[in-house]
Amino acid sequence: MTDIKVAVLGAAGRMGTQTCAAVEAADGLELVARVDAGDDVAQAVRDAGADVAVDFTIPSVTEANVHATLDAGAHVVVGTTGWDDASRGRVAEHLARLNADRPDGGLGVLIAPNFGLSAVLAMTFAAKAARYFESAEVVELHHPSKVDAPSGTARHTAAAIARARAEAGLDSMPDATESGWEARGADVDGVRVHAVRLRGLVAHEEILFGNAGEQLVIRQDSFDRASFMPGVLLAVREVVGRPGLTVGLENVLDLS
Repeated sequence: MTDIKVAVLGAAGRMGTQTCAAVEAADGLELVARVDAGDDVAQAVRDAGADVAVDFTIPSVTEANVHATLDAGAHVVVGTTGWDDASRGRVAEHLARLNADRPDGGLGVLIAPNFGLSAVLAMTFAAKAARYFESAEVVELHHPSKVDAPSGTARHTAAAIARARAEAGLDSMPDATESGWEARGADVDGVRVHAVRLRGLVAHEEILFGNAGEQLVIRQDSFDRASFMPGVLLAVREVVGRPGLTVGLENVLDLS
């Protein structure tokens, strides 16, 4: 089988550097381009003949990078956070236009709020637990160089909890707060999310559930960026066979 040719966007960054090394060491993958700020993304991807581009850049440019990569004819795996329903919708529409008449099914984009297997499992477990508890809150903890808050992982977790609660017909969570709402964190679909930025941290999340007389805490810790690489490589291998938009690494894992 021919190797999957991979371009890395944001190759000089911490995650980009790690991704380049992981791709070079992986069987069945070939690193064909390192793309950084100031480079023409579409031209670099096209000139390298990349099958898949992996985006680890910054929130302000990631959507434009995805559109440029699709126009260059490559699939995309996205690890950059900062996405919302509107930006994901624009990518889905772009894919629909590009793929409409392609007999092979066309191009795919996989946006993963987190590539850590522990994080994906924590999010999955949280969504399953949400229907059984009256209260739920999310705390995410990251290094102080992270530019967005709350993290994409925390937003993804909170949205999944909210969906599970809605499907179970649960009422809004009890909260008697009348003043000082700024201390209650962000509201993501009715779930409160708190962000901590602290030197020494990498990426961590706590999901807290409460009923009268009991508490469940689900916590995951990523101590080194190397922990994200198995998920990144899995996404690269899977996206070539998944036309359209996929959000969340859990969709390519067997978690039935």
